[in-house]
Amino acid sequence: MTYPNTQLFINGQWCDAAAGESLAVFNPATGKEIGRVAHARVPDLDRALQAAQKGFEIWRDMLPVERSKIMRKAASLMRERASDIAVMLTQEQGKPLMEAKVEAMSAADIIEWFADEGMRVYGRIVPSRFNLSVRQMVIKDPVGVVAAFTPWNFPINQVVRKMSAALASGCSMIVKAPEETPAAPAALIRAFSDAGLPEGVLGLVYGTPAEISNYLIPHPIVRKVTFTGSTPVGKQLAGLAGQHMKRVTMELGGHAPVIVAEDADIVLAVKSAGAAKFRNAGQVCIAPTRFLVHESIKKEFVAEMVKFTQGLKVGNGTAEGTTMGPLANARRVTAMAEFTADAIKHGAQLETGGERIGSEGNFWQPTILTDVPLHAKVFNDEPFGPMAAIRSFNTLDEAITEANRLAFGLAGYAFTKSLKNADLLARRVEVGMLWMNMPAMPSAEMPFGGIKDSGYGSEGGPEAMEAYLNARSVAIMNV
Repeated sequence: MTYPNTQLFINGQWCDAAAGESLAVFNPATGKEIGRVAHARVPDLDRALQAAQKGFEIWRDMLPVERSKIMRKAASLMRERASDIAVMLTQEQGKPLMEAKVEAMSAADIIEWFADEGMRVYGRIVPSRFNLSVRQMVIKDPVGVVAAFTPWNFPINQVVRKMSAALASGCSMIVKAPEETPAAPAALIRAFSDAGLPEGVLGLVYGTPAEISNYLIPHPIVRKVTFTGSTPVGKQLAGLAGQHMKRVTMELGGHAPVIVAEDADIVLAVKSAGAAKFRNAGQVCIAPTRFLVHESIKKEFVAEMVKFTQGLKVGNGTAEGTTMGPLANARRVTAMAEFTADAIKHGAQLETGGERIGSEGNFWQPTILTDVPLHAKVFNDEPFGPMAAIRSFNTLDEAITEANRLAFGLAGYAFTKSLKNADLLARRVEVGMLWMNMPAMPSAEMPFGGIKDSGYGSEGGPEAMEAYLNARSVAIMNV
């Protein structure tokens, strides 16, 4: 399948940037340019903003059931096109075809869930404490035009969570999608357009991230901002939004602890945590990264983890049998080398991996480090790559203290057969999402988001809808 050039989507039309500028898109498995993506500037953003405002005025007044029908049609189109979309996604992002197809198919599930949830946006009647002739109502309205900023690691998933909640609430949205992986989010928006979405309800732009965010966030048309990305950038954007009293949802960086208790099922722990660790070459915000293993089972756990890791087949995501693709760009390869060198310098043991693979593309060996000291970089900064850092503990309290030491609080994992341990972990591990005795299994109906420096707000469950709704109080005296 030939990789397409990607245009902007403004006012229901696919178009080049007004100035005719474009950026190169590279295949991370080969390092070669495979296409171009339109580069938006301020005139393009102005057109997108005006279109989004008009689109909002149409979309908010449509019956929820009619909005739901369009969203369900878009979900159906995503399923029909999933195989073709997966090929584009693998070409631009690198993940294996199977992972890419799962991402496209799961988008359909998310759209459908929010399509139904949009019909359950209820206000309420509140009895007056002063007069029986007073009717008091709480009304929930869509906030307006939303500006969404999304990353390259899950270019469909990160857009569809934001988009589905916004559309189900009656909002319109301008998506600033990643320049590195433009075709996949464009295919998602094309599904909505082909499903009959009114003009202007969705816009899609690409360009210089700082230029676009600094223009869209303060703009009076934009009433809500949602961002997925690093904590430092998230803090900057949240601060900018706060200056203009814009509502914000932030899904930021993580550094997920994995607590493997003394009574854990080691085979289950390795299979679950290993699959989660190396999915998308470890470039996952909720990927397990800090492995805390009870001293009594550490040797066995490490042996099983090394065996699992060495069984992975690294290669081009389009090749049959590939279980881990390349890193997204050369910067990630450099980062992996730096994390590895720093850990070894501070006394960690390299059990497997730790080197670049070949000279073409951005391939890195799946890496296991043990006896990693707390002051090593990998135990403090998110590696965002195929690297697992392991250290031991003696008491569960000790492990929980380490799990909570960092400012991050996005995701966490734990393995234990004890209900007492499970209860303690559920109450005391400070993360927005905790999976026990299983890999990460996010779903549309469950909250998705972090606490502490990992952000605030949810991109899943009914909680996701609240960020796109204004609750207003209306009281009427019968006369």
